Amino acid sequence: MLSLGIVGLPNVGKSSLFNALTAAKAEAANYPFCTVDPNIGMVEVPDARLGRLSGIVKPEKTVPAVVQFVDIAGLVKGAAQGEGLGNKFLSNIRETDAVVHVVRCFEDPDVTHVMGRVDPVRDREVIEFELALADLSSVEKRLDKAKRAARTGDKEAQAELPALEKANAALAEGKALWHAGLAEAERAVLQPLQLLTLKPVLYAANVTDAELEGSEGPHVQALRAAIARDREPAEVVTFSAKIEAELAQLAPGDRAEFLASLGIESAGLDRIIRAGYHLLGLQTYFTAGEKEVRAWTIHSGDTAPRAAGVIHTDFERGFIRAETASYDDFVACDGWKGARERGVVRSEGKDYVVQDGDVMLFRFNV
Repeated sequence: MLSLGIVGLPNVGKSSLFNALTAAKAEAANYPFCTVDPNIGMVEVPDARLGRLSGIVKPEKTVPAVVQFVDIAGLVKGAAQGEGLGNKFLSNIRETDAVVHVVRCFEDPDVTHVMGRVDPVRDREVIEFELALADLSSVEKRLDKAKRAARTGDKEAQAELPALEKANAALAEGKALWHAGLAEAERAVLQPLQLLTLKPVLYAANVTDAELEGSEGPHVQALRAAIARDREPAEVVTFSAKIEAELAQLAPGDRAEFLASLGIESAGLDRIIRAGYHLLGLQTYFTAGEKEVRAWTIHSGDTAPRAAGVIHTDFERGFIRAETASYDDFVACDGWKGARERGVVRSEGKDYVVQDGDVMLFRFNV
């Protein structure tokens, strides 16, 4: 399951986005710190392929993939030193896969900005600085412990030191760890610390309705330019919290018509989830039987046993083979029976790399 932690300054649209995505009705208002406790919500991953498969198989139930969103209180300048409430809840997003940084990119005199004026480039730097200082605290503690252990001859601690010292130097300057140019081995050393600035970042730019319908405005352009200048490995998705709130009130069948009336191809939810999957290198495969048709999330490049393990560890441990059909073949043949008759069902072994959209039936023995 993909898990995304939502961060940002107060009053940028974080809780409004969370409400729209999850229909959880988290508190959202025009004043700072309206989110006191972290909000956690589950969202179904929109995938038209799942509905098509269910229409063919007609299972007892259909289970989509899900994304978990964790929304914490708005961070402010000085959060790492205890200002505001956001620092109190940073631990709630340490276990997430990626950070969704909501950035305000619209002007509205009726919606106050905690720092006086709209400037997404500055806001990005403020949040990065606060997350870096929060990480610095974790790294300093681990570095101190490793140094003491290394002096006693502890080989494991001695091996950790270079990565910890490199991370500490970057964080002490208020820089996220993607600035540090860490090697994979160094990232592996730091992984147990669940550092916030090691996580991939997806910027969700909250814009006006007009910008979604037409070209991007100067605030989004400035944000993209800053990310490109710094060579940050991040993605930017535009959305309108106002439109997402309106969509959340509509019946599913009416949403496409509403978006079409605005000249918008897809909802912000769809774009954010797609960007999250792309950022993290994720993809979907399906299982399709009479009892259940289900979407499963795996990493691109995962082999068949690893994909089977997402269902249950026994499937991976006792993997024998995977009967596999591509989504297109499965649909064209109207299900397993037709796919087998036409010879498009393949028997794949342990080295098979699962492709996005594969429909799979695992054979295993434990």
